[in-house]
Amino acid sequence: MGKLKVRELREKNREELNKQLEELKTELWQLRVNKVSSSNASKLPKIKLVRKDIARVLTVINQKRKAANREQFKSYKHMPLDLRKKRTRAIRRRLPLKYALAKTERQKKREKHYPQRKFAVKLK
Repeated sequence: MGKLKVRELREKNREELNKQLEELKTELWQLRVNKVSSSNASKLPKIKLVRKDIARVLTVINQKRKAANREQFKSYKHMPLDLRKKRTRAIRRRLPLKYALAKTERQKKREKHYPQRKFAVKLK
């Protein structure tokens, strides 16, 4: 069994993915037992391949679960934290635009009565 293709995994449903995950875990367990008993040293490099395949299957399972959750919460006003856009910490903490651009009455009056002056530079 060669390396698993992710596009093939994406076509499978949840039950098939879980079944494949269990098969890979039992194969990994058998390889580790063989390693300890040192009966067949030729299969030792296969441990790494099986671990990577397990990671691929788990990744596809988690991506499908997250996509289903996104679809479910699409019409909600608030989303769970893990489904929101990550952005940077500074952007997440920043004031909403409505409040960041708000001006006090005093600022409005000052801008109205003393508008910003326009200067032109005269060239020789």
